[in-house]
Formats: sequence, structure tokens, C-alpha cells
Amino acid sequence: MTYDISRIGIDSLNAMQQDMLEASRRHDTIVLLSPTGSGKTLAYLLPVLERIDAAVPSLQAVVLVPSRELAMQTAAVAKAICPDSRPMACYGGRPAMDEHRMMRGLQPRIVVATPGRMIDHLAKGNIQTDDVKMLVVDEFDKSLELGFLPQMEEVMAALRHVRRRILLSATDCPQIPRFVSTTDFFRLSYLVDEEQIPDRITLHTVTSPDKDKLETLGKLLCTLGNTKSLVFVGFRQSVERVQAFLTDKGFFAGMYHGGMEQRDRERSLYRFINGSCNVLVSTDLASRGLDIPGVDNVVHYHLPLDEESYIHRNGRTARWDADGDAYMLLGPTEVLPDYVRDTAVGYGIPSDCQPPSEPKWVTLYIGKGKKDKIGKGDVAGFLSKVGGLERDQIGRIDILPGWSYAAVSRAGIRLLLSRIRGQKIKGIKTVFQIAE
Repeated sequence: MTYDISRIGIDSLNAMQQDMLEASRRHDTIVLLSPTGSGKTLAYLLPVLERIDAAVPSLQAVVLVPSRELAMQTAAVAKAICPDSRPMACYGGRPAMDEHRMMRGLQPRIVVATPGRMIDHLAKGNIQTDDVKMLVVDEFDKSLELGFLPQMEEVMAALRHVRRRILLSATDCPQIPRFVSTTDFFRLSYLVDEEQIPDRITLHTVTSPDKDKLETLGKLLCTLGNTKSLVFVGFRQSVERVQAFLTDKGFFAGMYHGGMEQRDRERSLYRFINGSCNVLVSTDLASRGLDIPGVDNVVHYHLPLDEESYIHRNGRTARWDADGDAYMLLGPTEVLPDYVRDTAVGYGIPSDCQPPSEPKWVTLYIGKGKKDKIGKGDVAGFLSKVGGLERDQIGRIDILPGWSYAAVSRAGIRLLLSRIRGQKIKGIKTVFQIAE
């Protein structure tokens, strides 16, 4: 099946992706070890898409991922570069019955699923496996860490016709899942032991005169202006405290942690991705399994617990070939951990700095989505024709199963809301409101 990577803004493959394509043509089982942000999703999707038979309308490939967000993002990439693959994301948090109805209408050739939801569909007979010849396990080290091994083995037992397997990890996991023989896989590693973070990332230390580093964090973010910053803290309560402080100081800051409702977490992530807020405060939950484009800065408000956390946090910036900065905030008694072997540059904060200006975008929530047959073109056309927005006043649009988000110009948001209030999109009446 043909694909077009230019649809996601990529002109050419990097060396790792090219090697994966070549290896997939020679080997049936591949274990790929490559750092966070190196383009692993595309690296395994392309070999899968090459082997999808356009003449076969049924499911041919299953991708297992550890999180709902990663399932959604992976399916979105597959759909963007190859719509004919008819990818579908399956995950917990919504009724399996709704997904089954979507399957019957879509007839996906690729399913991207969390292990538990995949087992649910298999047990109910919602998925026919006769034509499934390919299995991908993304972030298998994290899946093992989260205790998904029994579920993955159960999925494997049900996928009796699988002939090709790809396993991916951002760390050199000492344990290979038992369903992969230790003698029949090809190992492709792009991990470099002596290089913790890419040269494209500049590491800085920022000294706080107080044990409570909030004021120092605020001043640091002031100097970073309207660039996109991901702030990592160690605890859920700290996420809420830091986000509240920054908001009170005039920053447009969102938060992300495992204690939030899925919908709230999702909304916060989309606001950060589409530029409606330029700071996201998070636990290590956001350090892996998410594709957050354009992160300029990683800020370690609380120091990482170990080297692996340090590497994964930093991997959120400088993705692909971009540059990025990482800042380690050090209190009066704190020093850089021993695992930080990279050269760090001291960062001085000016005494006079102002909070950044308002982001250009604000996120509009639309109460209808994919299951209502709403697409990006429908939203863009509605905002243009009914809302009166120009093309440059409409930013990123994300269509989810039950609702949608659109980045729109902050300058015209009040007029937009007055124009679309009570209006129908694609003949359907729904709710329009600012997502905060």
C-alpha cells in the first residue's frame, strides 16, 4: 500500500527509519531500540503499510501501545500518510460497543489498541484475526513495567496467523517478552551509552536561592517568552500547585497528571499542542508515549528520580532534527545527580522580566466528532463560512470520537462565539465553548 510522508511535513527518512525499512524486508521479527523523539512511530508504520494488501478489506495489522493517547496519535499518523489503511484506535475510557459499531462501518486494516481493550474486542468476537499477519508492540519496555505482559501474551495467543513482529523500546530493556524467541529476532539498536541526550539539546542549570523554587521557575519562564515549555514535577499535588502559581502570575499554563479525568487531561494536552497555552506542568506521565510536537524547553522543577527518567524527560524536546533546551532547577542544597554526565551551562536570570504575552490561539471545544461524521474540513468550513474567520485565523483542528478541538485566533474569539452560537455544523446542533 502506498503512503506519503510529506502529508505530515517530512521530506525524507532519517537513517534509523531507512534501516528499519531495509531490515523489515529481510527479517520477520525485529526489536528496535531507539531514543525518544527519534521517529520510531514512522519507523514501524512504513514497513507495516508496505505489506498491507489493498485488495484485502479486512484487518491485517495490530499495534499494541501502553496508553490511550499514544493509540490516538499513532492512528492519526497512519491515517495522515495512508488514508486507505483505514486505521482505528481502540482504548479504554469509552464503551467497547461504540468502537465495535465504528469497526463495522470503517472496516479497519490497522487497529492501534491498548492491550486490555484489544483483549476485550477479541473475547467478544468483534475482531476477526484470520488476515492479521503483522503485530507491533510499541514501547514494550513500558508495557512490561506496567504489568501488561500477561495481556500481551493473551493477544498473541489469539493472533494465530501473525508472521511478522516488530517490538520497539526507547531503552535497552533487559527482558524481551516471552512470546519472542531469543534466537529468532533481529536487533536494531540506535542507543548510544555514552551520549545521554543528543547534542541538539543544550543543558542549563538554574540556581534558586529558596528551597521553594516557584519564584525562580516563574522568572525562568519569563525569560523564555512565548516558546513552548514542558515543566516536570515529581507529584500530582505539585502539578496543581505549580500550575496554579503560574496562572496567578499571568502565564497561560496547563497541567497533566494521572489523577485527572481523561477528558480533562486530553483537553489540557491539546491546548498545549495547538499553542493555546505555552506551558504544560506535568508528572513523568508526559515523558513517554506522547507525541508533543514543537517543545522548545524542558524544565526539571523537581530533579528526575533516575537516569531513565532524565533521558525520557529530555527526549520531549529536540525531536527529529530540531534543537532544544533543558533546564535543571537547583535549590540551595541540591546538586546535579551523578547520572547527569552531560555538560551543563549556568543560566542567569535577569532581574527585570515580564510574563509572556497572550498566545495567538485559543482552543474552541465543539461537542461533535468522528462518530457524528464530522471531519476537519467540516470544522474549517464552518469556522470560515459561519464564523467569518480567515484562513490564517484557524489553526490546528483535532477530531476525536465524541467531540473536537480547534485552535482559533484569540483576537476574534468573542465575535466568533456570537456568530456560531445556536448554529449547526453539518446540519447538527451542538455546543461551542472555549476550552480552558
